[in-house]
Amino acid sequence: MSPEGSNEVTVLLRAWGAGDAEALDRLIPYIYDDLRRAARRYMRNERAGNTLESKALVHEAFLRLVDFHGADWKDRAHFFAVASQIMRRILVDSARARLSARRGGHLQREDHSDAPDLDQLPDLSSHRDGELVAIHEALHDLAVIDARKARVIELRFFGGMSVDETAVVLTVSPQTVMRDWKLAKAWLTRELKKGFGAH
Repeated sequence: MSPEGSNEVTVLLRAWGAGDAEALDRLIPYIYDDLRRAARRYMRNERAGNTLESKALVHEAFLRLVDFHGADWKDRAHFFAVASQIMRRILVDSARARLSARRGGHLQREDHSDAPDLDQLPDLSSHRDGELVAIHEALHDLAVIDARKARVIELRFFGGMSVDETAVVLTVSPQTVMRDWKLAKAWLTRELKKGFGAH
């Protein structure tokens, strides 16, 4: 998006946050396509059996975002950072529900020989629900230790953001994002291997 377009989004987000309903109508064409792109990134590795499609994901995320009455939107990056958190919650809630249904209402972690590869986009096929939930839980633990590193993983892995986009959201340099990404991936991979019982 051009700087002018990004500035227009910021103006509209702030107006919407201040209660201007018409600003939301003008904002939708800008944000909807970007939300669809983010959702498609999530679903790129989708396999048969996943009941959540990219269109459904973006619609659910959009509906939840619209409920943010009076939000103090700082800019486009802030909006999409919140959107990535919402999409993460939707995906994890969906994965938990499928796991619970398959196990008669009891959520249990699935056994896999290898921990998920954090360099890949999340595999959202229903037989990998346990991995998605495990990543979510490990990310929560990481946030207690180092919130920024957890945000880097969330924005890049769940939000599908580039290094530069992540740097803008977190107001740090791209080099800092890459350093946090490498350290956070190493920590998460180690934690996930413990949970998945890697040999």
